[in-house]
Amino acid sequence: MTVERTVRIIAGLFIMISLLLAHLAGTVDMSHISWLWLTAFVGFNLFQSGITRFCPMDIMLKKAGVKPGCGL
Repeated sequence: MTVERTVRIIAGLFIMISLLLAHLAGTVDMSHISWLWLTAFVGFNLFQSGITRFCPMDIMLKKAGVKPGCGL
């Protein structure tokens, strides 16, 4: 597993865990429609893209002509 994939998995988990903890603490109500569902979607997508190597944003950026880099 590469560093990039591991970072995506960890970042996605941290986002989803923070939303879950906020919900359980009562500071955020995830049972209602809110912009926090966008955050949950991003966290889940980061996590799944680290595992499956499928990322819709990667595909869209490549089609838009963005060149891949070395990450430095």
